[in-house]
Amino acid sequence: MSKTNKTNEVLKHLQKKETITSMEAYDLYGATRLSAIIFNLRKQYNIDTLDMECTDRYGHTCHFAKYRYRGEINND
Repeated sequence: MSKTNKTNEVLKHLQKKETITSMEAYDLYGATRLSAIIFNLRKQYNIDTLDMECTDRYGHTCHFAKYRYRGEINND
């Protein structure tokens, strides 16, 4: 992966910071379809999905995904 694009930026972020959310991907890289990027990265890398929950400013419960990088897939 030599070309700089959103997929490479997300991968570099995961390798450095270990996790990413859709909000972070949008704010940092302008990536609006993080789940599609993660889908493609999972062909070569182990990435877990963590189900997260928070409360919004109106007191409603919100659910979102946080992706965690676990390393490259070993094809032994």
